[in-house]
Amino acid sequence: MAALLEDAAKGAHVERKTNKKPVKRYWEKTEDLKNSDQNTSHRSISTEKTADRSTATENTGSVKRRKGRRIPSGKQDPFPGEAPIPQEQLQKYQRGSKHNVPKGSERRLKEAIAWSEKVSELAQKQAARYDLLLPEDAGFLEGDEDEDTCRISQEDIADAVDITSGSKFFNLHLSQFGPYRLDYSRTGRHLLLSGRRGHVACIEWQSKNLTCEMNVMETVNDIKWLHTEAMFAVAQKKWLYIYDSEGIELHCVKKFNDVLKMQFLPYHFMLATASATGFLQYLDVSVGKEVAAICTKAGRLDVMSQNPYNAVIHLGHSNGTVSLWSPNQKEPLVKMLCHRGAVRSLTVDKTGTYMVTSGLDRKLKVYDIRALKPLHSYFLPAGASYLSLSQKGLLSAATGDIVQVYQNVWGGSPVSKPYMAHRVRGQVWGLAYCPFEDVLGVGHGEGFTSMIVPGAGEPNFDALDTNPYRSAKQMQEWEVKALLEKVQPELIGLDPGQLGKVDQGSFEQRHKERVDILGYDPLAKEKFKPKSKKKGRSSAGSIEKRKRKVAYEDHRDVIRLNVEEKVKHQKEKSSESQQLGKKSTLDRFRKQDK
Repeated sequence: MAALLEDAAKGAHVERKTNKKPVKRYWEKTEDLKNSDQNTSHRSISTEKTADRSTATENTGSVKRRKGRRIPSGKQDPFPGEAPIPQEQLQKYQRGSKHNVPKGSERRLKEAIAWSEKVSELAQKQAARYDLLLPEDAGFLEGDEDEDTCRISQEDIADAVDITSGSKFFNLHLSQFGPYRLDYSRTGRHLLLSGRRGHVACIEWQSKNLTCEMNVMETVNDIKWLHTEAMFAVAQKKWLYIYDSEGIELHCVKKFNDVLKMQFLPYHFMLATASATGFLQYLDVSVGKEVAAICTKAGRLDVMSQNPYNAVIHLGHSNGTVSLWSPNQKEPLVKMLCHRGAVRSLTVDKTGTYMVTSGLDRKLKVYDIRALKPLHSYFLPAGASYLSLSQKGLLSAATGDIVQVYQNVWGGSPVSKPYMAHRVRGQVWGLAYCPFEDVLGVGHGEGFTSMIVPGAGEPNFDALDTNPYRSAKQMQEWEVKALLEKVQPELIGLDPGQLGKVDQGSFEQRHKERVDILGYDPLAKEKFKPKSKKKGRSSAGSIEKRKRKVAYEDHRDVIRLNVEEKVKHQKEKSSESQQLGKKSTLDRFRKQDK
C-alpha cells in the first residue's frame, strides 16, 4: 500500500513539473513578439497577394493607372477626369472673343494666333477653377421688410458693425483752409487731402497716423498720388509741384501752368493734366519728360476723368460735349453731345464699358462707351456736382451737402431711389471711393468725412499688382518690375487689343502690289502637292523639282495669257489709229448712213 502511494505521488509531482512553463526574460519576450508580428505580417501579405491575384484574374481590365501609380481596384472611378467648371465662372473670366484668322495668312501667323488662343483659354480655366479659393465676398446693406436702406444713418451702421469697421466712419473738422479735395492711393492705405487755401496733408487713414502736413501758401486746385505712396503731385495756382511723402519739394514743372485737374495713368507712368487755358498735357514721371501737349480749343477744362481699361482721357466741356483724347493725336478720338447744358462731372467704371455724366440740365446719364449710346437718363432735382464709381459699380452723386449712393445704375430697369444717403456739414467738393474697402471719402467745406458704404470695395486683391499689405521690400521689387513692364504712350487707343490683330487693309494692299509685280495672283490657285512614288522617286530633291516644274508651267500659262491680251490690245489701238489716219477734215460734211 505504501509503495503504491509513493509511486502515485512521484508520478503526480513529475507531471506537474512538466506542465509548468519556464520563466522567460524580458529580452526573450521582445524577440518572440517581433517574430510573431513578422509571422502575422507575412501571413497577411500572402493572403493579400492571393486575394489580389484572384481579383486580378477576375477583372483584368479594371486595373488603372492614376498619377503614375498602379491601383488594383475592381471598381471604376465614378468621377473620371478633371472636375467640371461651371459655365458662369468661365464667362466671368472670359478674355474677349476668339480671333478670326484672315485668308491667305502665313503659317507662322496662324500658329502664333492658335498658341495665344490656347494660352488664353488655359488662363481662363485656371482662374475659374481657383475662384473657389477667393476668401471674401462682397456684401450689401439689407433692410427689414418695408424698410428703406437710404434712411439708415451712418451712426447706426457704425454701431451695428464690429469695432474695426466702425472706426472707418469718422469726421475731420478742418474749416480754416477748406473746401477740401482728396485722393486715395492705389492700395487704399494712404489718403491725400488738399484745402483750397493751401493746406496739404498725407494720412495713413486706417491707423490715423499723420505722415506729413504743410501749407504751400497759395491756392491748390487738385492733388494726386503718383505710382507709389512716396510721391504726389499738387496743382497749385501757377505751376505743377511734385512732393515726397515727407512734404519735401522735389520738382517744380513750369511747363504745366494753370492746372485745374489731374489724372495719373499707373501702367504708363504718366500724369495727365487739364489747364484753364484749354491745354491737355502729359508728363512721364519716370523720366520727367513732357510726352504731349494738345490744344483742345474748348476753353476752360475743369471736368476730367480717365478710362482705366484703355487709359483714354475723358474731358467735359461747357457746350455739353464729352471728348475722348489720346496723346498720339491732336484731334479727339470721339466727340459726343451728352447734355443740353455744360457738363459738371463724369466718371468711368473700371471695365471701361460705362460712362456716367451729369450736367447743368439736372440730368444724370449713363452711356455705353462701346456703342457710344445712352442707356438710361435720370432727372435729379438739383443736379449732381460730383460723381464717383466704386470697384463694384456703386455710383455716388453729390448734390450740395447731400451725398447719395445708387446701386445697379446700368442695369435693365432704371433706378427709382438711392441705396444710401448722408448729409455732411458743408458743400461737397470731392468724392472718392477707397480701393478694397467699403469706404467713401467726401471732401467738403468743413473738412473731410469717411462714410461706410457696404458692398463698395473689391473684397479680393491682386497681390502682384496692388497689395495693401506689402512690405517695403515688396514695394521696391514691385516698382522695379512695373518700370520694366511700362506701357508706351503710343499704344493708348480706344481698342487696346488692336495691337494683337492683323491689319487687313495693309495686307490686301501688299497683296495687290505683289500681284502687280509678279503678273499673276500666287494665292488664287492651291499649291501643287506631288504624289508619293515608290522605288526612291519620292526623295526631297525630286519632289522639289516636280513642284518647280509645275510652278513654271503655271507661270508660263499666265504669262502667255497676259502677252496675248497685250498683243490684242495693241492691235486694237493700231487699227483705231489707222482708221483715224485715213479720215480727213472734210469727212465731217459727208452724209452719214442711217
